Amino acid sequence: MKECTDFIFTLKAVDHKRAPLLLMREVLELLNNPQDRLRAIHLAGSNGKGSTVNALREMLQHAGSKVGAFTSPHLERVNERMTINGNQISDAQFLYYMNKVAEIIETHYEGDFPSFFEVVTLIMFQYFADEEVDVALIETGLGGRLDATNVITPLISIITTISLEHTAFLGDTLAKVAFEKAGIIKENVPVVVGVKSEEALTVIEEIANERHAPCLVLGKDFTVGNVEQGTNTQHFNYRKANAEMVAVPLKMAGPHQINNASLAITAILTLREDGAIDISDESIRQALAKAQWAGRFEQLPNNIILDGAHNSEGTAALIQTLKTVYPHQNYRFIYAALSDKDHAKSIALMDSIATSIAFTQIELPNAMPADQLAALSTNTNKEHNANWREMVQTMLHKRNDKDVIVITGSLYFIAEIRQWLQEEQR
Repeated sequence: MKECTDFIFTLKAVDHKRAPLLLMREVLELLNNPQDRLRAIHLAGSNGKGSTVNALREMLQHAGSKVGAFTSPHLERVNERMTINGNQISDAQFLYYMNKVAEIIETHYEGDFPSFFEVVTLIMFQYFADEEVDVALIETGLGGRLDATNVITPLISIITTISLEHTAFLGDTLAKVAFEKAGIIKENVPVVVGVKSEEALTVIEEIANERHAPCLVLGKDFTVGNVEQGTNTQHFNYRKANAEMVAVPLKMAGPHQINNASLAITAILTLREDGAIDISDESIRQALAKAQWAGRFEQLPNNIILDGAHNSEGTAALIQTLKTVYPHQNYRFIYAALSDKDHAKSIALMDSIATSIAFTQIELPNAMPADQLAALSTNTNKEHNANWREMVQTMLHKRNDKDVIVITGSLYFIAEIRQWLQEEQR
């Protein structure tokens, strides 16, 4: 398995200049189009996809469905990206489907492999189809219009949020990013939207209208309110047309998670109205009361928070959650990120509330150097160290009872930290 994963991790999208999605469609045809055997919910967005998938999965599983979930990135091993009812694909299954893909690539494409994400997407489609999942929850990897997953016609689509990210690929305005994300909208297929930017929302609604796709927008077609945040659970009211749910419990913390949960509820209720699924309001409530997502405001012992806030929108949500859950603590941030993000905004947001902020970096070619991140900060109590283990150990050693250690930035960083902390605690 290690030899296989080491190989696929070397596959880069930039190495291939094929027409978008052409190879995906060709290889899937040779695999007898497993994607066409799936009843899917397709998700795109800058933030919130994973949390929305998690809420959907909990609700559908609670109602007795066999649920496949395809998410990214993984925190510890690639198998995490494709699960059925929370159980990861086994190494043997992963290798079986990888070998089928490899045989096609060797035979028909002279060994010129597609990108890492295309390969794992091809594995996922075969796995979910062969296992006959009732519903497949499928996240895009990057964007939507040209994403490797965008070869399906789902039951319903979800666009969570829009912010500036991957601007070299998706464009340098919210309208351009929205155009790419809205590429998952299909003819006559409903789309649920959590986007708040009018610039982005206008683009999405225009595309939905062109494709005759019913468009349900948070704040317009469904609403949330009466939010009460506790330390371990928050509650909110939900309304959509004549449907209303009062004091819905949600384990995940933060106002942004209420928005994510509302997108999931709306998708579920829409599918229930269409007769596509059978689920009770009580199943929805009980599922949300226990749904949680690793690396998203994940609270560890000794006031350590892990949060993959990888852009300014995510950082703003993180700060809002911190102020709600830990209003009287000192916030000491540890931050590492990749070079394709707008770090200045995220760092300015952290500077505004941080007692201290420490910058470090992860061992990836596109990691932003710690000293360059630190140069963007105006915090009077800042430091940097390229060795993240040393930096984390230093910060943990210096903390006191009034401190919350907030480890944030790239989800790849969160993955490394999470695994290291677990090993340190054994």
